[in-house]
Amino acid sequence: MSRRNFSQGEPAESRFHVDVVHEDESRVHTRPGFNDPGALDSASDIDHPPDVFLDPADGLRSDSVSLHSTGTGHTQASDTHSNTYYMRTFGHNTVDAVPNIDFYRLTEATLGEKMNRPSLAELHDQIDKDPLEDRMANGEELSAGEEVAARASKKTKGVAVKFGWITGVLVRCMLNIWGVMLFIRMSWIVGHAGIGLTIVIILMATVVTTITGLSTSAIATNGFVRGGGAYYLISRSLGPEFGGSIGLIFAFANAVAVAMYVVGFAETVVEMLNNVDALMTDELNDIRIVGTLTVILLLGISVAGMEWEAKAQIVLLIVLLSAIANYFIGSLIPAQDKKSKGFFGYQMAIFVENLVPDFRDDETFFSVFAIFFPAATGILAGANISGDLIAMSLVSAFGPLITAGIFSATLSSALASLVSAPKVFQALCKDNIYPGLDVFAKGYGKNNEPLRGYVLTFCIGLAFILIAELNIIAPIISNFFLASYALINFSVFHASLANSPGWRPSFKYYNKWVSLAGAILCCVVMFVINWWAALVTLLIVLALYVYVSYKKPDVNWGSSTQALIYNQALTQCLNLTAVEDHVKNFRPQCLVLTGYPSSRPALLQLVHSFTKNVGLMVCGHVRIASRRPNLKEASQEHARCQRWLNKKCIKAFYAPVFSDTLRNGVHFLLQSVGLGRLKPNTLVLGFKNNWMEGHMNDVEAYINIIHDAFDLQFGMVILRLPESLDISHIQGQDELSSSYDKPSVAKDTPVTVTLAKESDSDSTPSKATSKQSSPIIIRDSKSTLSASDLHLLESSQQFKKKQGKGTIDVWWLFDDGGLTLLLPYLLNNKSKWADCRIRVFIGGKINRIDHDRRRMATLLSRFRIEFSDINVLGDINTKPKKQNKLWFKALVESYRLKEEDMDQEKAERLKTEHPWKITDNELELHKAKSNRQIRLNELLKEYSADAKLIVMTMPLARKGVVSSALYMCWLETLSKELPPLMLVRGNHQSVLTFYS
Repeated sequence: MSRRNFSQGEPAESRFHVDVVHEDESRVHTRPGFNDPGALDSASDIDHPPDVFLDPADGLRSDSVSLHSTGTGHTQASDTHSNTYYMRTFGHNTVDAVPNIDFYRLTEATLGEKMNRPSLAELHDQIDKDPLEDRMANGEELSAGEEVAARASKKTKGVAVKFGWITGVLVRCMLNIWGVMLFIRMSWIVGHAGIGLTIVIILMATVVTTITGLSTSAIATNGFVRGGGAYYLISRSLGPEFGGSIGLIFAFANAVAVAMYVVGFAETVVEMLNNVDALMTDELNDIRIVGTLTVILLLGISVAGMEWEAKAQIVLLIVLLSAIANYFIGSLIPAQDKKSKGFFGYQMAIFVENLVPDFRDDETFFSVFAIFFPAATGILAGANISGDLIAMSLVSAFGPLITAGIFSATLSSALASLVSAPKVFQALCKDNIYPGLDVFAKGYGKNNEPLRGYVLTFCIGLAFILIAELNIIAPIISNFFLASYALINFSVFHASLANSPGWRPSFKYYNKWVSLAGAILCCVVMFVINWWAALVTLLIVLALYVYVSYKKPDVNWGSSTQALIYNQALTQCLNLTAVEDHVKNFRPQCLVLTGYPSSRPALLQLVHSFTKNVGLMVCGHVRIASRRPNLKEASQEHARCQRWLNKKCIKAFYAPVFSDTLRNGVHFLLQSVGLGRLKPNTLVLGFKNNWMEGHMNDVEAYINIIHDAFDLQFGMVILRLPESLDISHIQGQDELSSSYDKPSVAKDTPVTVTLAKESDSDSTPSKATSKQSSPIIIRDSKSTLSASDLHLLESSQQFKKKQGKGTIDVWWLFDDGGLTLLLPYLLNNKSKWADCRIRVFIGGKINRIDHDRRRMATLLSRFRIEFSDINVLGDINTKPKKQNKLWFKALVESYRLKEEDMDQEKAERLKTEHPWKITDNELELHKAKSNRQIRLNELLKEYSADAKLIVMTMPLARKGVVSSALYMCWLETLSKELPPLMLVRGNHQSVLTFYS
């Protein structure tokens, strides 16, 4: 033991000295992100006592370290493992990490380094190995050297240029609104609508834009916002379906807007050239030439970088503000020549005269409103603005400055659109919403400039400039922007309605109902501007939405759509609990013991056929754990199996459970799987094909699972195929097995298939231990499957394909509540089974066959179940054939107790040790029932040998009276050598009714 006190007067070199007692502490690891004082600035900022010094390696000690005072004004840190005292600060005396913003960054964060906090296992589990080494070995972190290299490479790339709210937001908005709306079109709007209606137009537009601004502020302050503008806001709020559809049309609208603004600029230039008789060819071609040269110049400014674009915008804003000031100053300067051209200054009489509207050239209130409305982003609709130019030049103090203002208004808007379209498109392509467009996601330089996007936007803009007639497409583009703003408002309403804990914007001045009103107003304005353009916009958005929904991009942004789905599911699930079950609403909700979902495809596909869009399906998997399971691996495996089900379009849940025995595990599933009314009511498992080869204790567990299901009021379904159900032992069928179950081997190594004998059984799909939870397969490209394996694979897919013409034979021998009849009806309603006819077989008396047939036909017609034939079997109780009886006798012989050959005490002891054995008394007592199973098998072979599927009422065995071996012999005898057979037994509560 050693103890060392430090005081302020000690030499500096002793400050980092540590006396290490245990040899295993001599090796020190550095964990960037939570124990490095240099990396964790938030911890080092805490004020330290003057006598407490930080050792960079101190944060790596055990968390059994405490700080305390010695009573002398000195603070000491005590390590209870080594009894060595250190000088430490809070946050550096434990593996546990103090709160740090870098823990919450995304992996691709651009504003700081992503750091990893210690996992719960590192803090909670026993220290049987170095958790840091384990995490690094699993590739969860970079090594210290790799992190240093990564940071150095980032530094060499330079820092991206960021703009403040003035340069990045205010300047651009002022240029768009002042330039296009107020500066250019205001005089034209007042001339048509008058001062009174112009004020109404301004107020209407202000209401919509203010609501949209509030909604944008709410979304933008609900977390860090990346590039992509409206696309990013909508996609992260409503999901990829809405975001992907809006993102594409928003980028396209901006690209076409470039042409709109440039054409407006070119028309002004051409009008000036025409006034001085300096046209190059004719007006239309001159517009194309000037427009092409202009868009090339703007492209050069954009490609030069965001810094140059921002500087150009500031210059254009100064020119625009000067022109506006010039106009107002000129309006105050009296001049006689102005009166001759229609300007008389500020007079009350003229003001009153201009209060009322004077619409001309087929203009209306709504058409004027459409031109002014800021949400249309100032698109000029290809209109010639030379008239406004002349009027404003006459009024102003200096005419050429008005011309410069016109140029500034159009060029600034064109430049803004030319920059925003590639940025939005790049963000859309990065998310890989539309396959094939990822080529435009690449960025260049320190600002990640989308040069390819610039070229694409340039090409689109140039194409529309060369058309030079934009009046038709202009309303559609305007509606594209309005649709974006409508969805921004709707995003706020939707997020607020979902009530997700993640929705907590720092901007509080919004209301979900106001946002909803804003979304509706935007839609109304769309139809006010142009009804057919609004319809075209909605159809395009809907088509893109359907496409993205169908493709289901692999993204997860925590959208409000997901939150609302959860909210609705939770609400509806709670509502269901308040409603009693009714026979008309009965649905088969199946717990299917599949093991890994890919292990028994035939069982999975058949059950999915009658539960899809009808009832619940849960794939149960009992994993036998002889030691503490790796819960992290189990969690990853759970997610992997659920993804597999989703990928295969199988509407089912995967529910694994660890247990010491198969029976206990199934019992756990029967009791715990489900939520409220959404819980299984039917247990489905495969027939135990190899029961005669395995240990009889497994048979005992199998039969007891059936008894447990009936005890819990479950229905029961057992599927038997001529071949096995389990294909997990076949090469290439282990796609869902655990990563630690499969060794990493080269592709050309020999194949070795290892499988525990328990998992050979179709009836015990859940048998999997921690050592062997699924087949271990070592691949070999040269190996070929055996004929039996090929046949087994083909058989496992028989229910996946469409069934041809044939029959589904329903042997409804005993009334179990109707489940035996309901399942084939549900199957017959599916397209795969639609070509099959339902035949019903019932028991009866020979002298009452016609009566029994009519009675069953009446019952089926009242149940509204179509059938092709009803067969009444009057010879069920006929004695079976002698050879079949001898076969059954040989079958049970191996499982008999044979108590007559031993004394009573030994027989009782043997029966206690092996409860599955068949006593002579039991065999004699159930002789008639045994003969019935033999006879039924003969009838099945006679009538249903060619059926596509046989559905038969499962025989029951009284618990505690019939031994497991005898019951298993009954099931074996009944189902042997037949087409696919489904033994069904309901819980004897009605699942069919003929009442409305």
